[in-house]
Amino acid sequence: MSLSVTLEPAPDVNAGVTLRAPRIAGVSYAVPPAVSQRALWSTLASDLYRGNRVAEKIWQNSGVEQRHLAIDPRRERALEWGTEQRMQRFLPEATPLGRAAIERALETAGVPAAEVGLLAVVTSTGYVAPGLDSVLVKEVGMAATTERLHIGHMGCYAALPGLAAVSDFVTARNRPAVLLCVELSSLHARPVGDTMTATRQSKTDIMQVVGHSLFGDAASATVVVPGTSFGWDTAPAGFEVQDFLALTDPNSREALTWTIGDQGFMMQLSPTVPTVIGHHVREFVAELLGRNGLGVEDVAGWAVHPGGPRILEVVQEELQLPSWAMAPSYGVLRDFGNCESATVPLILGRLFADRTISEDEPVVALAFGPGLTLYAALLRRRR
Repeated sequence: MSLSVTLEPAPDVNAGVTLRAPRIAGVSYAVPPAVSQRALWSTLASDLYRGNRVAEKIWQNSGVEQRHLAIDPRRERALEWGTEQRMQRFLPEATPLGRAAIERALETAGVPAAEVGLLAVVTSTGYVAPGLDSVLVKEVGMAATTERLHIGHMGCYAALPGLAAVSDFVTARNRPAVLLCVELSSLHARPVGDTMTATRQSKTDIMQVVGHSLFGDAASATVVVPGTSFGWDTAPAGFEVQDFLALTDPNSREALTWTIGDQGFMMQLSPTVPTVIGHHVREFVAELLGRNGLGVEDVAGWAVHPGGPRILEVVQEELQLPSWAMAPSYGVLRDFGNCESATVPLILGRLFADRTISEDEPVVALAFGPGLTLYAALLRRRR
């Protein structure tokens, strides 16, 4: 006996619609209170570094002037917390930040919360179920039928695969979507070892010093809307989302890791990371631009993830970029530090407001993370 099944075609939600590339119509952020880098150094130095000159040099060369921290180490001893205690603080701290960022971005885009078809939440610093996505759908006023997506533990480059996912949703469903990146790195401050003395330190200790000197907290929200009509005569101004490219170097898998332990999450950051990025970035960017008929000289704006000042230096050297191209990335590093996945959207927010980027001019977002992975997005200004 044979079984015959006839499949009825699904209804075409885009019937009669000419599909156009989705566009970023709103970008915003929210952050905890600011703490100056100088104040953090004076507070942490006596406790953690015992006069170590290597640690002091790392802080002085971090390129960071202030950061925003949900857990202020001057008031709370998160260094001594276990993973459970750290995770108990994630939702209470992340929820108001995420809500504020989303509401501002939706207002900029002119999109009512009830019209959002998908909320995607990216984080590598907090885990709980029901998660931040389900809490915010209600708090922001989205419909109970809003689709939700959680993108976890991809690290600093995660905003770009997140943007790719929501852009695909917007194109396929012809509905707006929101990408929210929330990172609370201050929940994962870790103690240095007993070997951290004024004259001696282990590689693990140095990695912790780098983390203490660079990472900050932030929530960044990005609203992506259809390029076709959706309740408006013309689509809002913004950045059209055109292309993405990813590359993972399997030989550098251990160069950058982010693991969960009994005292929170621990980052292993090899000093070879800038070298690996430098080895790939020129050919990588050339591939993205070349298949779109562009060269580096055509790009009007760059959002390069500031994993640290040396990474920015390597990218600038390899791509031969002028100083103005790197200014937004250095500015975000200075004002916020490295906020993991929330950082590239912070830079895009500055480019979004930059009126010197003219109609149809391309913008490139570039980020790096565990794997070791390079991820890039090609955008275009649309008035």
